[in-house]
Amino acid sequence: MTRILIVNPSHPEPEPIAAAATCLRVGGLVAFPTETVYGLGVSALDAAAVRRLFAAKGRPSNDPLIVHVADVEHLAALAAVRPPVVDALAARFWPGPLTLVLPRSPLVPDDVTGGLDTVAIRVPAHPVAQALLRAAAIPVAAPSANLFSRPSPTQAAHVLDDLDGRIDLVLDGGPTQVGVESTVLDLSGEVPTVLRPGAVTLALLRPLLPDVRMRGQDGGAQEALRSPGLLTRHYSPRAPLTLYEGPSAVVLRRIADDIRVAQAAGRRVGVLLGDDDELPAWRVVRPALGRSGDAGAIAARLYAALRELDAAGVDEILARALPELDGLGPAIGDRLRRAAAGRIVRCG
Repeated sequence: MTRILIVNPSHPEPEPIAAAATCLRVGGLVAFPTETVYGLGVSALDAAAVRRLFAAKGRPSNDPLIVHVADVEHLAALAAVRPPVVDALAARFWPGPLTLVLPRSPLVPDDVTGGLDTVAIRVPAHPVAQALLRAAAIPVAAPSANLFSRPSPTQAAHVLDDLDGRIDLVLDGGPTQVGVESTVLDLSGEVPTVLRPGAVTLALLRPLLPDVRMRGQDGGAQEALRSPGLLTRHYSPRAPLTLYEGPSAVVLRRIADDIRVAQAAGRRVGVLLGDDDELPAWRVVRPALGRSGDAGAIAARLYAALRELDAAGVDEILARALPELDGLGPAIGDRLRRAAAGRIVRCG
């Protein structure tokens, strides 16, 4: 069974942190909260432990991991090249939900990078993550603490739903704040490129990187995965999810029609809508998500809502693509498109 240690999220107690740090140093698998989602950590320099992590998650070996460190000074050992802008980015965004992809040093095992010549590095802001990294005094490779392709965990209970008995320890620091994974910024090429959107947006990056761009969503199937979270199907609930895009009124009418069809066929339907979206009071499963204009609230609730729909045993999920929102809006859209895995209905 997986051991669970409850820890104060703001002022983590030394005892559970020390126990988790010791577990990491001897090759164990430890789940812990970051400000984005719960991560599943192992020593990034222990190739055998990293392979155990991949096995526990059922994660393909070509999907690279993010290495978490306590501060920017740890970059020297992990990155072969440190562009001048790194220090400015670190001063502005670290600790925080920004991951940098840089040319890797020989110290980083192939298992961590999927055999690539780059490594993804982040300095998390969560007090529990910071305390753990400082106590362990090692770089920690940590993808999300869930089974591969499932919605990421934002509570310790989500970790246990997927990984109880597969990992050694969970630090339960309560719910995470941001709710979706970090922005991944690739600095290894000629043009700075956001590979995965998150809380650090293009608008926030442009004062330091005027030419930064967003990666296209049409990368070929054979394209090397330079970051986690780039597979077409990812963050997916067990029930098939269909995403509806278009004007709000048109989308809601189409969803209402499709609910009637599904229920006439005897299927149990879940819906993922803004709390202010009006829908006839049919017997559908509708978890709270947040108002449709509040990207921060929706991001914090998104994965928990998907897991609640799975727990309710729905046969299918109908979700509305939310209006283009500032801040976390692009990240929410990215996660929903990947959760739909190509099942997208364009209305109007």
